[in-house]
Amino acid sequence: MTELRVTQTRSSIGTKPKTRGTLRALGLGRIGKFNLLPDRPEIRGMLARVPHLVRVEEVDS
Repeated sequence: MTELRVTQTRSSIGTKPKTRGTLRALGLGRIGKFNLLPDRPEIRGMLARVPHLVRVEEVDS
């Protein structure tokens, strides 16, 4: 199963509340914080909303 390592690279200050909520749902909240998430369509859709704030790397588990 492939996992995604999602790292927040930019601040959510000044973004819309829906964008901030998406970051919180991904388990992020601070610059430099990362979370390992399963590679599923739901997660990919959430990442498509915030590509300018995060960096995504594929990790084999």
